[in-house]
Amino acid sequence: MTPAELTGRVRSHVVDVAEFDCGLHRAVVGPFSAMRHAALAAGIDLVPASAFRDFERQLAIWNGKYTGRRPTAGADGTPVDITRLAPAERVEAILCWSALPGASRHHWGTDLDLYDRGAVAGDVGVRLEPAEYAAGGPFERASTWLERYAARFGFFRPYRGRRSGVQAEPWHYSFAPVADRAVRTLDVQTLRDALASAPLEGKDVVLDAIHRIHARYVASIDTF
Repeated sequence: MTPAELTGRVRSHVVDVAEFDCGLHRAVVGPFSAMRHAALAAGIDLVPASAFRDFERQLAIWNGKYTGRRPTAGADGTPVDITRLAPAERVEAILCWSALPGASRHHWGTDLDLYDRGAVAGDVGVRLEPAEYAAGGPFERASTWLERYAARFGFFRPYRGRRSGVQAEPWHYSFAPVADRAVRTLDVQTLRDALASAPLEGKDVVLDAIHRIHARYVASIDTF
């Protein structure tokens, strides 16, 4: 992928998937379709709540959280009043659950937030919270199935709460054959260049800590 593709500033690597109203990297469409059909055979209607997300969308999420216009949760998942935090603390709180614009794996079209559509009435009640995928949650069965079979189709969970600073996200699956190359290519300078002219809230704090942020929240992931 080019630097602009890696950082979500263009979508030339992405194709639209009308069935799910989302975009995926062109190399991910087939493997995801195969995994979805296998899940359907097991009675699980596996669909993406989110897939490709561009730089501007990630920027809006970031700025909304930084200013307190969007809710923010701490590392333990409980809400925090981010307006009471110092700038550096705000950045850390956001990074627990939301990527820096330009650094989101969703920019690549390789990563999907998945849920079982058959387990809920529409997607209105889908919050993408750990409890939904734990024992007794509506997506427990889908989570168990994905843990067992996703790797057969090339998918894995990059955030298990072990290596990365990002909290565990049982809904987030990544297509390894493409994403592994992307994460190795997205270096600090590429990320810095993408942020240079962006109206990013907390930009000075972010750029001062960009090497540490890259190491902890971009380069460090959980593997198969």
